[in-house]
Amino acid sequence: MATLKLADGTEIFYKDWGPKDARPIVFHHGWPLSADDWDAQMLFFLSHGYRVIAHDRRGHGRSSQTDTGNDMNTYVADVMALTDHLDLRNAVHIGHSTGGGEAARYVAHAKPGRVAKLVLVGAVPPIMVQSEKNPGGTPRAVFDGFREALAANRAQFYLDLASGPFYGFNRADAKIYAGTVQNWWRQGMIGGAKAHYDCIAVFSETDFTEDLKAIDVPTLVMHGDDDQVVPIAASAELSIKLLKHGQFKVYRGYPHGMLTTHADVLNPDLLAFIKA
Repeated sequence: MATLKLADGTEIFYKDWGPKDARPIVFHHGWPLSADDWDAQMLFFLSHGYRVIAHDRRGHGRSSQTDTGNDMNTYVADVMALTDHLDLRNAVHIGHSTGGGEAARYVAHAKPGRVAKLVLVGAVPPIMVQSEKNPGGTPRAVFDGFREALAANRAQFYLDLASGPFYGFNRADAKIYAGTVQNWWRQGMIGGAKAHYDCIAVFSETDFTEDLKAIDVPTLVMHGDDDQVVPIAASAELSIKLLKHGQFKVYRGYPHGMLTTHADVLNPDLLAFIKA
């Protein structure tokens, strides 16, 4: 099991598969999941000759169950430490949901030569929470409800999310995969409750506006227009306007977890963007 021990003692679990001289693709997972959420993408790109890397964010998955440092700047500092440790150059960074925010901030501040391209999938930028400056955002009461449900019964809360809006399994015409729900629940429950609780504020309240403006590499924004977790109008449709070199692809009827439910469609699209 590969881990990187950071200066504060936190251990970050990561996967690093494929030829070490191949072009690297780095995957950033969503809340409250782990590197395992990228299985379909990592196997796909591995089969196409790429080097694929994914880590468990601190407090998530098999990384240390931290009670401090659960904030976006620390998450990004951890990624910087990992990319330095692996000496990744000319990499493509792909982030989903909360991981999209992490990837965006990392790319905006990465050392020269580290990053070639960025992909944001169902990502939280520019900012999720509703405010006077962001009237179309999600009301803070929704995220307060997340915290309340997590503290009261995390196991049931995660089951409800996975079997409902995350994958669109609450839609009348949805084809439900029990294994997908169980795998989401498994990933969530091996992480730390304190870190997951803290991360709700991180993914909902962090403002990525200036990060998006600073990104100077080709960026693909992919979003489902039936995303019930990160609504497209308050996220991707705003992000694309802030990017210097952005491309926007909308997936009609696709849910938040479309990388899993529609990997057969998204993986080839990702490959085409990376090869372009």
